[in-house]
Amino acid sequence: MQWNSNARIYVAGHRGMVGSAIWRELQRQGYSHVIGKTREELNLLDQAQVRKFFSAERPEWVFVAAARVGGILANDRQPADFIYENLAIETNLIQAAYETGVQKLLFLGSSCIYPKLAAQPLREESLLSGPLEPTNEWYAIAKIAGIKLCQAFRRQHGRDFISAMPTNLYGPNDNYDLNTSHVLPALIRKFHEAKTQGEKSVTCWGSGKPLREFLHTDDLARACVFLMENYSDEQFINVGFGSDISIRELAELIGRVVGFEGQIVWDTSKPDGTPRKLMDSSRIRALGWRPEIGLEEGIRMAYTDFQKLADGSLADNSRIKL
Repeated sequence: MQWNSNARIYVAGHRGMVGSAIWRELQRQGYSHVIGKTREELNLLDQAQVRKFFSAERPEWVFVAAARVGGILANDRQPADFIYENLAIETNLIQAAYETGVQKLLFLGSSCIYPKLAAQPLREESLLSGPLEPTNEWYAIAKIAGIKLCQAFRRQHGRDFISAMPTNLYGPNDNYDLNTSHVLPALIRKFHEAKTQGEKSVTCWGSGKPLREFLHTDDLARACVFLMENYSDEQFINVGFGSDISIRELAELIGRVVGFEGQIVWDTSKPDGTPRKLMDSSRIRALGWRPEIGLEEGIRMAYTDFQKLADGSLADNSRIKL
């Protein structure tokens, strides 16, 4: 399905890391009517506000990239916030999209939806086949509910609502607050601060043995637009890079990119999380999509983004809290 350049497209969460990447990709492809609202302009937790917005704007496409996100520490300390806010956001958006006749909607989930010990690489069929990783089960349950909402509206009402499950993401507009960030941006900040402060070592959580896959958000954005134009199925679809790396190797790579020359110390009293998370992305690859940004290249781009925040050249420092 190819849309004309005047299609009305709403990107929920357009200021976040994923939403802003989708926004940039839509503009790059020539879509001229892209709609975004800040949290102050539209509270996605408020059902009445969301319904009023959809009734007024009448978007044709909707990208659901809005979510409350965070790393292991944030998920562990704020389970109620993570499950409630994400359930409310996705329920309000999907229901309003149905009520106002949105032609197509893409819901974005997360690789954490899969069971902790699911067979690798992670296939879509593994969903709900075993217990979740306890450190992020609240977020995962909310994301699973979003998938099921889209499937239910397809079955009962024939709506073209699809879901995509990206692997671990990084890129411009990432969150570098050590209390709420994911592993890759947290490591960028840790190594940068150690370098600038002349420290001899950096302490990282866990053993460094878990394997993780990382995808740049610009690649995900290309995948999201690609799926909206080329995919229509009840089955959600994985979006991954295609290979993984140990957290130890990742730390060493980030240390080199940042220019830190000290020692890396591993605090094994801290949790590792899921042993491995590699997505089977054969479905989307069979449709013709491929990632374009290599990990080292992407980390260099992300470090440039961080440096702009750290030196104050970007106004929004809420993502870094230095």
